[in-house]
Order: sequence, then C-alpha cells, then structure tokens
Amino acid sequence: MAVLKFRVYLEEDDAVYRDIVIQHKQFFQDLHFAILKAYEFDSKHQATFFRSNDNWQRGREISFAKYDKSYVAEPLLMSETTIGSEIRDTNQRFIYVYDFAKNWTFLVELINVSKEESSKITYPAISRTEGIGPQQYGTKSLLGDKFADIEEKYDLSEAAEGFGEEGEEKGGEHEEERNNGGEEDF
Repeated sequence: MAVLKFRVYLEEDDAVYRDIVIQHKQFFQDLHFAILKAYEFDSKHQATFFRSNDNWQRGREISFAKYDKSYVAEPLLMSETTIGSEIRDTNQRFIYVYDFAKNWTFLVELINVSKEESSKITYPAISRTEGIGPQQYGTKSLLGDKFADIEEKYDLSEAAEGFGEEGEEKGGEHEEERNNGGEEDF
C-alpha cells in the first residue's frame, strides 16, 4: 500500500509547516483531522480542500459537508473521497481552508510517495513539525502564563516604552562636540 507524505504549509509563512504521512486509500476526512491535530486546532468549523495546480489555483472542491453556498460544480465529500483518487501527478497540490470566518488557509503539497508502510505507525501521522504554528483563537505568548508572573515580579510595565533614560543627555557637552566635531580640523 502506498504511503503519501504531504507538507502542509501555513499560507502566510512557508517556514511554518507540518509533514503528514497517510495511506493513499485513506480519505480526505482523515487528512483534514490530521492537519487540525498537527496545528492544534479544534474541529468545530467548516472545512474544504481544493485540488490545485503548480500555481496554487483552486480547482475541484473536496468538502467536509455540502455547505449553504454556491458551487461551480458539486463538491466531492471528504468522507467518500480517497486521497489516492485525487492524485494526478508526483507533486500534487491541494489548498485546505478551515473556518470560513477566519479563513485559515494551508497549502498542501505531496513531497514523497513510498511503497513501504511501517507497522509501527498509525496512519495518518505527523512526521515532522517545523516552526511555531498560529493560535486558532487569539495569541499565546511563548512563555504562556508565566509571562504575567515575570511582568508582575519585575514590574515591566514601568518601562512601557521599552527604553529607559540612562545614557540620554540633553544639551550638554557631548552635543556641542558633535556639532563642532570636524570644524577644528580644517
């Protein structure tokens, strides 16, 4: 059974990606849930895939459900469409859109096809994680809740501008030296 490896990029930042391995006989719904798990998103929102070309143009839609919107062509359903049935070439691309209100867009690119399946892996699986993924709702500091404790302990709000006054001189002799700096040499 063929194992497909997809690289799933965040559309805005190609340095943030997840590699997902999945069997070609598995369904787009399996890939959908694998992407959500890889980026730590919940599964409460609408989602769809689009078959894509090398220029990332949207083609045939493979949707989680038939949504109340107009379609150019009836969408295929993720639960009924195997991934292998939509692979047209060795670097097949898909566009994955999650949460139509927030419009999270991921670029999904086939990067490897292997005939060897591992008995140690439950497919689909995340095989590589690169970069810090976005937060689905709002932002989360790298330090998380600990930042508030640090801010309180060291009273970081006092230097809210980010710059202190140390080293700043107004008027003084340093400014005169800068103004007259090169005149005496001539």
